[in-house]
Amino acid sequence: MEKANWSSPVVGFILLGLSGHPRLEKTFFVLILLMYLVILLGNGVLILVTILDSRLHTPMYFFLGNLSFLDICYTTCSVPLILDGFLTPRKTISFSGCAVQMFLSFAMAGTECVFLGMMAFDRYVAICNPLRYPVVMSRSAYVPMAVSSWMAGAANSLVQISLAVPLPFCGDNVINHFTCEILAVLEMACADILIHVISMGVANVIFLVVPVLFICFSYIFIIATILRILSTEGRKTAFSACSAHLTVVVIFYGTILPKSKDPQGEDKEDLSDKFISIFYGVVTPLLNPIIYSLRNKDVKAAVRNLVAQK
Repeated sequence: MEKANWSSPVVGFILLGLSGHPRLEKTFFVLILLMYLVILLGNGVLILVTILDSRLHTPMYFFLGNLSFLDICYTTCSVPLILDGFLTPRKTISFSGCAVQMFLSFAMAGTECVFLGMMAFDRYVAICNPLRYPVVMSRSAYVPMAVSSWMAGAANSLVQISLAVPLPFCGDNVINHFTCEILAVLEMACADILIHVISMGVANVIFLVVPVLFICFSYIFIIATILRILSTEGRKTAFSACSAHLTVVVIFYGTILPKSKDPQGEDKEDLSDKFISIFYGVVTPLLNPIIYSLRNKDVKAAVRNLVAQK
């Protein structure tokens, strides 16, 4: 990116969003608002049933409740900003507001990566070592696993944002995106960002590559165990126990991997980049409760009981 030879203290940033496509703004405002409301409702119901229904007080549903809460947090720290941008010709955000939004988004994304790995381990133990499941996945094990996932995501985000905040910035501080994406912010820096590239590369390995490999190896053992089950009904039951998680993993990593590009790469965000960001930030949290509800008899029964009580 061609940069000016001067820098100035940053007061705020201008978020372009879809300002170059005004006809799309009102349409996307309505669509994203409706999806956000469904996200709050769907994930909120999942959290409620995992708390209120004693049959769902198991490690898998504990992780699912955390995942639903995480999806609400992630969308809430970005969607209101996106909706406001659709209604404002030149949406501005303060530097401190941008830093907070980047921290929360980065923390939620990292936490979800770890959570999906933890859930894969839960499914591995449940399918491959069912007799040891109550011991291995006891409350004293799965609660610290969830807490460590949140702490890991927050710690990684704190490191990345602490490195980005002190940077000097050049030019007009225009971010060609809906929100304060850390890659878009780094592209405006006047200083050398090699340390940031290395830091984010290490973070990508820890929070993307390692969980993906862990999930893949877990499912290799899971599939091998399922294939050894003699009865067709037994194989079907075992597969249904992990199919929802596997579907969520494919959707999540299928959308987040294109986002983890080189910070020193091309700085011009096209529409496809923005749509990928919307899909990852809105559509994935929308699909998660639907997938787990449609593919899980226990969740559907708990939701029906919750509705019946009212």
